[in-house]
Order: sequence, then structure tokens, then C-alpha cells
Amino acid sequence: MPPTPVPRPTARILLVDDAERVLLFSAPLTADPARTGWFAPGGGVRDGETLAQAALRELAEETGHVVAPDQLGPVVALSSGTWSAGDTVYLATSSFFFVRAGHPGVDTSGQETLERSVITGHRWWTLADLQAATDPVFPVGLAGLVDQLLTTGVPAMPVRLPWDSDG
Repeated sequence: MPPTPVPRPTARILLVDDAERVLLFSAPLTADPARTGWFAPGGGVRDGETLAQAALRELAEETGHVVAPDQLGPVVALSSGTWSAGDTVYLATSSFFFVRAGHPGVDTSGQETLERSVITGHRWWTLADLQAATDPVFPVGLAGLVDQLLTTGVPAMPVRLPWDSDG
């Protein structure tokens, strides 16, 4: 019998610069460490934190961008699925926030030890880059969401995105 997944709520940030590029980090894929996947900055919600507090903390830690709470806005997308680390299986529920960057600089000096050990790089992606990506970009459907955010703005309700290509 497979282990019961441990719930892990996460807050992720779609950070978009003035050139309308979104920042993504790279890391080896758990299922195939020889391949690289790309994902938005963010991470786990700590005990006692709200999603918004976690998003602001993670954004500052991972990118150096400090944003006032009133600049964060609502959750624009949700995605959930399982992943493993060692013998532990997690059920991640990711909530995505949309934030405009004041500048494209990235300061990773605030990253925690685990983040520094997993994240292999970062890149600002245009919408065309996302649509043409050959490396996996998570969550699936991120290009469509970024297109929507840039053309029509924040949705009235969070968009539900698949965790992976299996839906």
C-alpha cells in the first residue's frame, strides 16, 4: 500500500518584469535528474503563515524582490499533485500570485540551504519562450495563464492548472 501523502500547501509567484517576461527557476526533475524542469519562485507555507505571507517571504528570499502586501493581489491559479523526496510523498497544493517586478534583477543570496542545493539557475521567459519550451515547465498550462494575465488581466476566479501532462 502506497504511503499517505503529506499535505504541503505552497505559495508561488509569477513575477513579471517591465518587458513582460516571467521569472522561472530551474532544477533537476525528481523522476529524471538528468533533465531540467522550470518553475515559478515560491515554496511551502510555514505554520501560522497565510498564503500571502508565504508568497511575500518566498519572493524576497528567492529573488530579492520585496513587495508590499497590497501589491500582491489575489491568487490567480491553483495546481495540485504529488511529488516525493526520499521516502516521503507530498501532496502539494500550489497557489499562484501575479506580481509586477520593479526591475529584472535577481538576488538569490537569501535562498535557504535546500533551495541553493536544488535550484540550478534562473531565467526570464517571454511568452514566446514559454510557448516554445522544450524543457518541462510547471505547472502545465503556465504559458496560457501568463498570456491571459498579460492580455486580459487577473481572472475573477483562480484558474485551475494541471500538475503535470497527465492532467
